[in-house]
Amino acid sequence: MPTTKVGDINMYYEIHGNGDPLVIIPGLGSSTAYFFRQIPALAEEYRVIAFDNRGNGLSDKPDIPCSTEMMADDAAGLLDALRIRKAHIYGHSMGGMIAQHLALRYPEMTASLILACTSCGGRHVVPVDQEFIANSFDTQQTPEERIRGRLRFVFSQKFIDNNPDIIEHYISLYVKYTPPLHTYVRQAEAIVNHDTYDQLHEIKVPTLVITGTHGRLQPVETSRTLASRIPNAELMVMDGMRHLLYIEGAEDVNNAIMRFLKRHPLEIR
Repeated sequence: MPTTKVGDINMYYEIHGNGDPLVIIPGLGSSTAYFFRQIPALAEEYRVIAFDNRGNGLSDKPDIPCSTEMMADDAAGLLDALRIRKAHIYGHSMGGMIAQHLALRYPEMTASLILACTSCGGRHVVPVDQEFIANSFDTQQTPEERIRGRLRFVFSQKFIDNNPDIIEHYISLYVKYTPPLHTYVRQAEAIVNHDTYDQLHEIKVPTLVITGTHGRLQPVETSRTLASRIPNAELMVMDGMRHLLYIEGAEDVNNAIMRFLKRHPLEIR
């Protein structure tokens, strides 16, 4: 299990495939392992670098204040350690917020952006469902009970009913990699304080914004705002999808990402 020292933490990462580098940045409390329906497909044509943010998965979990800017610095530090000068950046949810700061703080490293189910934050954010928040911080439940209670927030009921094997695999990964409570607290604070609205016009790289019509954690309006603020950004809205569309709509999402990347090949290797 490869790790490398980045700033004050040991960061876990994986590299799959060959070709132009494509970085995957997970969301709040999420692990690299959750991208089990994306990494194999994308690695057929790209060198996929997936990692666990501080507090998540197999990376260190310091109980200190953090921000999306700090986690963007972590990502840049990892790329430096791996001697990757420039890469396509793909972030989901909180990972998309980190990706925005990576593009703003390290434009020379960012070839393109793919922002899934995320927002620019600040006064333009849509408040997260309070039931979801209460569930996330309910220490009276086991990790399995918590994640089963949250399924309807992140998947459509149709997908839950028709794909029990995928759902059970996702649950098993959550139970295996569920982070400590302080991670949720620190990352939730980072999300609340995230605000790139007034900076997004500075992003000059090709950008694809992906969301679902039925998102309850990041409603479609947040992605419309995000796409409208980034020059020439493309917006893809997937019918019926909720938050974890990279699992539920994996084939369509993967194909959209591939098409986008092929239109915007890396200029510097």
